[in-house]
Amino acid sequence: MTAEDEQGLRQRLAAASPLVVKVGSSSLTDARGRLDLAALTALVDTLAAHRAAGRSVVLVSSGAIAAGMAPLDLPRRPSDLPTQQAAASVGQGVLLAAYTAAFAARGLVVGQVLLTADDVTRRGHYLNARRTLERLLAMGVVPVVNENDTVATQEIRFGDNDRLAALVAQLIDAHGLLLLSDVDALYDGPPSLPGSVRVPFVPTVDALQDVRIGGSESGVGTGGMVTKVEAAAIATSAGVPTLLTSATQARAALSSADVGTVFAPTRGRGRARRIWLEHATAPQGRLVLDDGAVAAVTERRKSLLPAGIRAVEGTFSTGDAVDVVDPSGGVVARGLVNYDSRELPALLGRGTKELARELGPAYEREVIHRDDLVVLSRRRR
Repeated sequence: MTAEDEQGLRQRLAAASPLVVKVGSSSLTDARGRLDLAALTALVDTLAAHRAAGRSVVLVSSGAIAAGMAPLDLPRRPSDLPTQQAAASVGQGVLLAAYTAAFAARGLVVGQVLLTADDVTRRGHYLNARRTLERLLAMGVVPVVNENDTVATQEIRFGDNDRLAALVAQLIDAHGLLLLSDVDALYDGPPSLPGSVRVPFVPTVDALQDVRIGGSESGVGTGGMVTKVEAAAIATSAGVPTLLTSATQARAALSSADVGTVFAPTRGRGRARRIWLEHATAPQGRLVLDDGAVAAVTERRKSLLPAGIRAVEGTFSTGDAVDVVDPSGGVVARGLVNYDSRELPALLGRGTKELARELGPAYEREVIHRDDLVVLSRRRR
C-alpha cells in the first residue's frame, strides 16, 4: 500500500460507524491501580464527540478488577482466581456507574453487555449476542462490553479484552477497531530501548516477523502488545481496519492524525461464519488426516469424509469445533464435526456408501461438511 492508502485508512477509521473501541485497565487507572475518573471522562468525551457526528460506538472496556481493588482495599491486582472474581464482582458496578454518569452528562445512554467465552464460541450464543448489540445500536445506546470476569475462568486470561474486541468488531460487522492502551503505537523494538522506531503502518501482520513485540509491564492489566497484534490480525482478516494507540491520543486518532499504528484489512468483509470458525471457536479435539484427505480439504475445498481420517484425538460431541491436522500434526483446518468422539473411531478409513449399507442411510454423511469447514492460512502445531 502507498502512503495515500495509509491516510485513506486513517480517514476510514475516523469516520467508522459502527466503531469498536477497546480500552485497557492501565488506561483507566492511576499509579495506585485505582479507577481514574479523569481518564475515564476524557475517553467518554472523545467517544461522545464521535457519536455527536452521527456515528455509532461500541466500547469494550477492561477495568472491572482494577475498579474493585480500591473498595476491597487491595494494594495490587490479585493473582488468584477467586479474589480476581470477587474484585470483578465489586468493580463491575463501580465501572459501569462511572460510565453511566459520564455518558449521561453528554446526553447518551449506555447498556452493559457481559460476555463469556461461550458467547463467542457457541454459535447460538454468538448470534444472540450479535442481535443484542445490533438492537442497542439501533436504539442509540452505547454498549459497554466486558468479559464476565465474575464467573469466568479462561476469560480473565483472555488477553485483556483485545481478542474479545476484535471478535465483537467482526460480530457486528464494524467499520473500524480502535485499540487503546498505555503505549502510543507499535515499535520495531521495545519502546524503552534507544533507537526503537514507531511502526506507523502495517499492510499485513505477516510483515511483522522481524519486529520484536513485547508483553505488558502494567501492574493492573493482563494484555500486552502481542495480544493487540493478534487482535489486529483477527479484525483485519474480517475486513476491519484497526488502529493501535494510547488512550491519550484517541481524539487525535479519530481526527485522522498520524498517530499510533494502523493495520490494513487483509480480506474482504462478509465472511462472518468462516471468521467465527477460525477465531472464535475453541477446538475440542483433533482429527488426523492422511495426505490425500489433506489435499482434498485444503486444495479442492471438499468435505471431510471418514475414509481420509487416520486418528481421533480428544473428547467432543456432535456440533463441536475440532482441528483438522496433517500426518505431522500441523493444523490445516477447523470445522464443526457431525459425529461424537465415541462413535467416530469405528468409521475411520471407510467409505460413506459402505457405512450406509452396513449401518443405515444416516451414516452416508460427511464428518465435516465443507460449509462448516475453514482452511487456516497458516499451519499451527
